[in-house]
Amino acid sequence: MTFATIIALAAEEAESHGNVALETVWYGIVAIVVFAALALVTLSYRNVANRHSHKAEAYARAHADDVQRAGHGH
Repeated sequence: MTFATIIALAAEEAESHGNVALETVWYGIVAIVVFAALALVTLSYRNVANRHSHKAEAYARAHADDVQRAGHGH
């Protein structure tokens, strides 16, 4: 094959492809759906600590002296 034949074949093949952006648009759609699902999971954990604040307060009162005796400074 000569160099001119290779260039002609490459030019023919380049024209036979469709719209590459339309062929790959599904990757973006799938990524958006996955990130939206992950955002919903993240948002479902909002304010979880305050749902059972009465239990947390009771635990803190019952174990208040444990923290003071242990000597942890954090």
